Amino acid sequence: MDSQRFIIADDHPLFRTALKTSLDQSFTNCVVDEAESLKDLQSLLASAPDCDLILLDLHMPDAQGFSSLIHLQAQHPDIPVIIISGSESPEVMCRAIEHGAAGFLPKSSPASTITIAINAVLDGARWLPEGVRYQIGQDSKEQKIAKDIASLTPQQFRVVTLLVQGLLNKQIAYELNVSEATVKAHITEIFRKLGVHSRTQAALLFSQLEVNPPQL
Repeated sequence: MDSQRFIIADDHPLFRTALKTSLDQSFTNCVVDEAESLKDLQSLLASAPDCDLILLDLHMPDAQGFSSLIHLQAQHPDIPVIIISGSESPEVMCRAIEHGAAGFLPKSSPASTITIAINAVLDGARWLPEGVRYQIGQDSKEQKIAKDIASLTPQQFRVVTLLVQGLLNKQIAYELNVSEATVKAHITEIFRKLGVHSRTQAALLFSQLEVNPPQL
């Protein structure tokens, strides 16, 4: 039997370790990679795109809300993504499905439930917690935003995520190891694709995909 490859994308190392332990125990022939940021996840997929499943936290430090899910679905449509998050409202779960997630797991889920959910998704099913019914509720404005973000290349997406975090062009250039002229060219194309004319407008657009962090 061929090994299965899973990627856990979450910025909390203790949670990644616990989830990896659970996967190792439930799937005896699996390889589990870890990413603590969207940047790390992109690098993993670029170097080895053959992946069976991504377990993605909604609150990654270098992505806004559902934007990371939208980008992943656009670039890797054949890899199922299960959102695993502390944001556990049915409304958030349904939005995740509408943006392309194959399933949604609350971080409070026991190991047995995680195994059931993963097996269901690997078999091609959609999975939501018991008692949560999927209801179509996405408005046309959010659909358009998602479509526009999906049109960005990986480098353009990386630039815009840094841009909406408030980084200057020279800071983005340093972070990505490119010239400022390259950053400016990317921003021009990003603004065209998103239908915006300023950094503020881009940030406001991305803010509509945000999810309130879970209450501790």
